[in-house]
Amino acid sequence: MTKTVAPRLVLCPPDHFAVVYAINPWMEPGRWGQGADALKVQARAEWQGFKNALAAAGAEIELVKPEPGLPDMVFTANAAVVLDRKALVARFRWPERQGEEAHFLAYFRGLVARGLLDHAEMLPQGMTQEGAGDCIWDASRGLFWAGHGPRSSLSAAAHTAEFFGVPVVPLELVSQRFYHMDVCLCPLPGGELLCHAPAFSAASYGRLREEAGRDKLIDVSAEDAAGFAANAVAIGNKVIMSACGDDLRARMAERGYEAVVVPLEAFRMAGGAAFCLTLRLNHMSAAAADARKRA
Repeated sequence: MTKTVAPRLVLCPPDHFAVVYAINPWMEPGRWGQGADALKVQARAEWQGFKNALAAAGAEIELVKPEPGLPDMVFTANAAVVLDRKALVARFRWPERQGEEAHFLAYFRGLVARGLLDHAEMLPQGMTQEGAGDCIWDASRGLFWAGHGPRSSLSAAAHTAEFFGVPVVPLELVSQRFYHMDVCLCPLPGGELLCHAPAFSAASYGRLREEAGRDKLIDVSAEDAAGFAANAVAIGNKVIMSACGDDLRARMAERGYEAVVVPLEAFRMAGGAAFCLTLRLNHMSAAAADARKRA
């Protein structure tokens, strides 16, 4: 397993988190409303426990200020695609989330001013691309896996490749339940991929197997996928996730990984879990890392 650099992760406190609209099949505002007060307390406790688990695994945490009226801002994975100290800020498909765009752009420009990033800009108008939630960096292969279909446009993949100067492999998502790449695919540090195959078109799953290598795919069952097991954060050999069945846990252990399960049921009610709640700022391509060493 390759040596990993401590991740610097952006989180957003769940001060305004709630399920008040439905833009994916997991969201049921009526169900949330029946227990809203208790669920808000639960969400705060779960988020704090998750944050503690990340820190215990070695992550460094940055916080973005939550904004009233933007309950899904807590899912910072969707804020931008970040690589080599550059941020390509998301444009959201649904109006309910489009208000996040200006806040995230201002936040990333603030990170540039602090010296944590070198550049930040918005995805061009006319495209939709919902950040790292639909464009996941695979450090082992030096490429992005880019979802398109339910949320992000295929044209955004080509722009992302040009912006960052690295390969981008577009994969078509065909399930409304698994509407983002990060709920059905998770690269692990040793090159393995947690993967829920039914989320992809047949052609895209075939390309995924070809590009990744069949022996590198770790199948995520329908039951585990419904628990958002593929929506995980890998730090070294620890894989922080909201659910993991015994069979998946055993297969991961065979590859040298420890499943660290943290409760995130309140956030699963909105269609997200561990990976959705984070955005990594310090992913580096091999070429950029080598250039920094020589500088």
